[in-house]
Amino acid sequence: MRSDYESACGGAEAGGIIRDVLNRIGDKWSLLVIGTLDQGRMRFSELQRHIPGISQRMLTLTLRQLERDGLVTRTVHAEVPPRVEYELTAMGATLIEPSLALATWAIENYPEIEAARTAFDAP
Repeated sequence: MRSDYESACGGAEAGGIIRDVLNRIGDKWSLLVIGTLDQGRMRFSELQRHIPGISQRMLTLTLRQLERDGLVTRTVHAEVPPRVEYELTAMGATLIEPSLALATWAIENYPEIEAARTAFDAP
């Protein structure tokens, strides 16, 4: 008998799709970039200032992958020096609500998670 979760996932093919998408948005930086871009269009340096700890290389790689997946657009303005801006696509914006729900869950449950880790790691 299949669980409700398994039924909702739609079988093996859907499982592969889910893993593929979660690998993208569930990495260390993607949701932070998406959440930051919820504030509106930003230049690279502005994005980097808003995301503590992200290196230039990781921000570049993350933005490229999000652009490839259709979650972020990159606009180059023909100026000297060139100005590049990033913003969420309509599809990227649909990640804000589930991202906030996940972030809220993490913050609310973190004390219990820490306690469980401490208990597990105790000799």
